[in-house]
Amino acid sequence: MRIGIISDTHGSLDPRAYAALADCDHIIHAGDIGGPSVLRELETLAPVTAVLGNNDFDEYGSAAGHFAHPVLEGVRFLVGHKPGDVRVSFAGSAALAPGDPLPDVIIHGHTHVPELKTGPDARPAGLYLCPGAVYRPRSDFGRTIAKMDVEDGHIRHTWVENLDGKVLMEA
Repeated sequence: MRIGIISDTHGSLDPRAYAALADCDHIIHAGDIGGPSVLRELETLAPVTAVLGNNDFDEYGSAAGHFAHPVLEGVRFLVGHKPGDVRVSFAGSAALAPGDPLPDVIIHGHTHVPELKTGPDARPAGLYLCPGAVYRPRSDFGRTIAKMDVEDGHIRHTWVENLDGKVLMEA
């Protein structure tokens, strides 16, 4: 299964981002969606899991909450918009209830800067990811999305690419 990961569209889905996500079986939007029309457009490609960002209003109904916990191909995700909201420490996390299983992948948006961490930097997850931003990037990487291949409970490959298809980082 291929998962497309996008964030910070702010109401405008770049046609290159739409085209880049066309090979995905599921899409995760990590907030600052900017309007239900963005989710409707993404849903023409694949099922979408979305969370609210700090610039989103409660206009999405049940389509987006503050956190999402999808399990895709046996891989557990924790998705939130701000990085501080999805960090899990020994004291817990606002994104997890006591007794919830720890995520395999933590995803956030908000910073507009792509980030891909594994190992101790990703703890307690195996992978910590920000896809960057499709709108107003704040790095030299430009407009970016991420993709992940998962199968039978395992993350096979993860990468961040710009909207021209150039791979910028991978794990």
